Amino acid sequence: MTQAGRGTVMAWSGSPEWKRRLAVQPPDDDRQAREQPWQAREREKARQQEHAEAQQQAAAAKTAEVERQITRLDEVLTSALALPPFTFKRLMTFPGTPRFDPGPLGHGLPAPDWSSFEPRQPRGLRRFLGGAASYRRQLAAAEILFADAVSDHQRKEQQRQRALTAAKARHDQNVTEQRGQAAAGNAHVSRRELAFAAGEAEAVTWFAGRVLDASRYPDGFPREYQVSYRPGSRDVVVEFEFPPRDVIPSARAYRYVTTSDVIEPLPRPENEIRQRYRRLISCVALRTLHEIFSATPAGVVQAVVFHGHVTTVDRATGKTVRPALLRVSAQRSAFAELVLAAVEPAACLAGMNAVMPPAPGGLDTAAPYA
Repeated sequence: MTQAGRGTVMAWSGSPEWKRRLAVQPPDDDRQAREQPWQAREREKARQQEHAEAQQQAAAAKTAEVERQITRLDEVLTSALALPPFTFKRLMTFPGTPRFDPGPLGHGLPAPDWSSFEPRQPRGLRRFLGGAASYRRQLAAAEILFADAVSDHQRKEQQRQRALTAAKARHDQNVTEQRGQAAAGNAHVSRRELAFAAGEAEAVTWFAGRVLDASRYPDGFPREYQVSYRPGSRDVVVEFEFPPRDVIPSARAYRYVTTSDVIEPLPRPENEIRQRYRRLISCVALRTLHEIFSATPAGVVQAVVFHGHVTTVDRATGKTVRPALLRVSAQRSAFAELVLAAVEPAACLAGMNAVMPPAPGGLDTAAPYA
């Protein structure tokens, strides 16, 4: 019965009908192509939905980045108010003492081990069948090899010790040079500090420049300015380069348009750009006044005069021009009364009688207070 059963299975599996069914069975790709239209539509709908969600997320990310840029610009003044005043001490260099790291030179080479050279002594009958003589020859050869290995190890160790000594000497020399350079630099700063306290124009100008050097602005801001000091009136005069107006993002947000499958910007109104730029340059001016006043004593600096310019293009001529956008003079006593964290920057400057010259016609930047 078992054999008959096996014969039946073999006949069935090898039948022409079974082979025909296997031949006409469509592969997976063909089945996918033959699937019902509604299944294809559902899969395409899911793909489109996934694409739309990805585009919406990309639009949201671009919007978030624009909002971060605006926040950084809005905090140009307030972010500087919490920082400690700049001091001469920050110009000093205090080098540490770096630890000497010898690296591989700090590890001695392992000495030769006699056990790895010593031949095995003969045992039993081998001692009487020429083994003893052979052992003595092997022992003599091993002693020579061991002596050579010891000599080579001593030579390499001496080389390592000399290299280690040289490396330590170079390290000590570098430390000495760094300390010497730091000492010389600190002595220079100390001399500048004494001259500054005496009200020497060159020293006051130099220090005020270092104060502005240390001030950190967002990306896209030029770092160009000129500083001078007038001992007679004890005022610092700053010629400052403002960022161009396009530092204000032209888009206020981004959105995904499904019908055209594009991410498009939502333009920021021109009036808002003008107001934000007006506020920004006002913040820069107030921040500069604050940084210089907070870093200098009243006996040296009684006033700060700020002139702000912007490098732009005259659309009428195509030439690069540098019009003045803001001029203000502040006395220390009056400036100290301001609560800068709470002021409206443009209104504050207006109360300080700041001068806002109108921009010449044809410029790509409007007058900030026009």
